[in-house]
Amino acid sequence: MTGCGTLDTIFALASGAGKAAVAVMRLSGGRGCRDVVAALLGGRLPPPRMASLRRLRHPVSGETLDQALVLWFPGPRSYTGEDAAELHLHGGPAVIAGVAEALVALGARPAEPGEFTRRAFLNGRLDLTAAEGIADLIAAETAGQRRQALRQAEGALAALYEGWGARLTRLLAHQEAAIEFADDDLPTDLGERAREGAAALRAEIAAHLDDGGRGERLREGMEVAIIGAPNAGKSSLLNALVGREAAIVSARAGTTRDVIEARLDLGGVPVTLADTAGLRDAGDEIEAEGIRRARRRAEEADILLALFAADREPDAATLALVEQPGREVLVVASKTDLAPAPQAIGGRAPLAVSVRSGEGLAALRERLLAFAAAGATPGATVALTRPRHRAALSEAVAWLRDAETAPLPELCAEALRAALRALGRLTGRVGVEEVLDRVFADFCIGK
Repeated sequence: MTGCGTLDTIFALASGAGKAAVAVMRLSGGRGCRDVVAALLGGRLPPPRMASLRRLRHPVSGETLDQALVLWFPGPRSYTGEDAAELHLHGGPAVIAGVAEALVALGARPAEPGEFTRRAFLNGRLDLTAAEGIADLIAAETAGQRRQALRQAEGALAALYEGWGARLTRLLAHQEAAIEFADDDLPTDLGERAREGAAALRAEIAAHLDDGGRGERLREGMEVAIIGAPNAGKSSLLNALVGREAAIVSARAGTTRDVIEARLDLGGVPVTLADTAGLRDAGDEIEAEGIRRARRRAEEADILLALFAADREPDAATLALVEQPGREVLVVASKTDLAPAPQAIGGRAPLAVSVRSGEGLAALRERLLAFAAAGATPGATVALTRPRHRAALSEAVAWLRDAETAPLPELCAEALRAALRALGRLTGRVGVEEVLDRVFADFCIGK
């Protein structure tokens, strides 16, 4: 059976896999969805948007598959905008498999990843930024990520971008009127108004772009690389910060050969702590590869946590990384239970820490929390969250700059039109084909 147009009736398990008390199976389609659900229930649909306890029967054998709560959502008042249903089943694997087999026998097919949300977009129920917000909400690991994703899913980004689009549309209309009706009794400064408006809009979008990547950092998480000489206490510090034995600790130098990662929630910002190989002249090719990876991780990290053992002289390799300009570096003097921390390392006052006694660990967490808040906590306005947003907005800024300086009215109008197309790609109003697959590729089955 098929739904409206060429869309099939699709189904997917919307709850997690494995045994559970309840499993939720979702369906969506056109007329075909109504037929599938009616056949599964024996001919009578429940009242719209009301939970109804019904027996589900196999369409061929007539065998009872389950007694389930069924909700029926006639389109367009559904998540996808099509006729849709939810089957709240008992969560055993045999029940789920039996209902899925019956749905296939009735002509439905398993949904592709993100297909429900893609249909919601195609039916005008949400825009691309809201769809991305839903994906981020599903993937959210921290409260900060949840808050940001929920604002985006509820349309905060769309409202901002569509507001800019509406202003740009007016500017373009004024510029085209100045061209097409130059001999009519229209204000003589329409073209100048369009250029001034383009300049003001460009400044707003540029300010939105100039956010230090906060939204993207919050969505993707921040990277903290722990660097230092062998036996500086990097693995012990990692374990102390995450509260578990994530890395092997040994008095033998060169124990850590690869990058060891652990996740940490710092004030709602997800942070990946990376314990790296000790920086020194490698003793063998495996250690050399570990040191190469440590240096690469240090280059890519948002924050360097440079560790120096208080009972030794600072090593030159770590000092060289600390002294690089333009880096966020937190200098830590470790093992202060063995020796007092020096007043300065590489021109910076170190934070004294002892994993053994616990000295300085709370202060270190507070410093890391401050770094995370400064680098990833959004301000009062909604933050852009994806590289494609940044690319489209940067293109719009470039076209608006061209509109300001265009030598001819026709060139100004064309630049405004191009800026409008760039903004339209953000919400999917124009040029959507090239971004649809990219947006929905990472969705889970059932969403």
